[in-house]
This record gives sequence, C-alpha cells and structure tokens, in this order.
Amino acid sequence: MTNLSVLKCITVAPVLTEQAALPYVDLAAQAAALTRVFSVIGNTRMQGVPVLHSGLIVEAVGFEAYTDIDGTLAALGILMTPWFMNLIWLPLQGQVAMPIGQVCERNFGGEHFEFIGAHEASFGAYEMCSLFSPMFEFADQAAAHATAQEVLGLLRKAPIAQAALASAPIPGRRAFLLGRVGPRIGEKA
Repeated sequence: MTNLSVLKCITVAPVLTEQAALPYVDLAAQAAALTRVFSVIGNTRMQGVPVLHSGLIVEAVGFEAYTDIDGTLAALGILMTPWFMNLIWLPLQGQVAMPIGQVCERNFGGEHFEFIGAHEASFGAYEMCSLFSPMFEFADQAAAHATAQEVLGLLRKAPIAQAALASAPIPGRRAFLLGRVGPRIGEKA
C-alpha cells in the first residue's frame, strides 16, 4: 500500500501585484493547499488503482503569478502526483475557472494548451492540462521534479525565443534539406 501522506511543496514567495485594486495573493499557501488536497485523494480515492507510481509523492512545482493575454492574473505551475503531472492554472482575481469538464485554450510560452475545468470541494476551481499520465516513465521523484522544472523553464522563456525565431530569415525548403541555412555566396544576408 502506498502512503502518500508525505507532502512536498516547493517554496514560492507570496506575490504582491502592482495593481492596487488586486488583493494580496499567497501563492505558497495555495500551492500547499493543492498539495494537501491531492495527497488526501491519493490516500483515499486513488488507493489500489494500478496507475500509482509508488516512488512518487504529491508536489506542487514552480507556481508563479502569470498575466494572461487578456490581462487576467492567474497562477501557473505544475502539480505532480503518483498518477499524473499536470499544468495547473489557478484564478487569482476572483475570476471563475472554466466549468467542470469544459475545455479552453490558454497560451504560454508561444504555445497553445487545452485546459479542462476542474473542481475539488476542499480546494475550489482550477484548470488542468495533462503533461504525463501515468507516471511510470520517471525513475524517481527527482527525475519527475526536474522534468517539471524544465517544462516551466521552457514555457517561461519561450516568448523571447519565439521573437528571435520570428525575426530570423527562414531558409527555403531545398536550402534547409541541403544544409544551407545561411546565405549562399554572392547572396545578400
């Protein structure tokens, strides 16, 4: 029997928004609450389900405030459990997350992700986007945690990389296939 009562939550600093009308947001408390709720789920509803990876525990990774394209303030991070790794979107301004089961597209790091509305009675509404499920391809907690951090790192720095790619000239298909990605002799750069 797997005991998921061990909690791990990455420390995240409370965020004070620059807009005076917004309330103080304690992301560390929200991440800890999310971790507690899913640890209880692991010890109750998920007990005995064969998709549980016994070498993993519930962990909230890298939750930070994020302003969506439409100006909505939310928290984005990853929730790892012994049965899944999901991107989690938490509303922070009193806005409502998508209704349970409804799908919406959100943009992070120049990529589009489909999030599904969810709700847990002891936590509230949130949105989730599956990254991995089940979790058997991870050797241990450290490997899963490193993957979560890498995903968040890529999502948070991708707009800069996307802008650089957009400004770079795109070689023609034939040049690309022949390995000529720069200008040919005599051509203008």
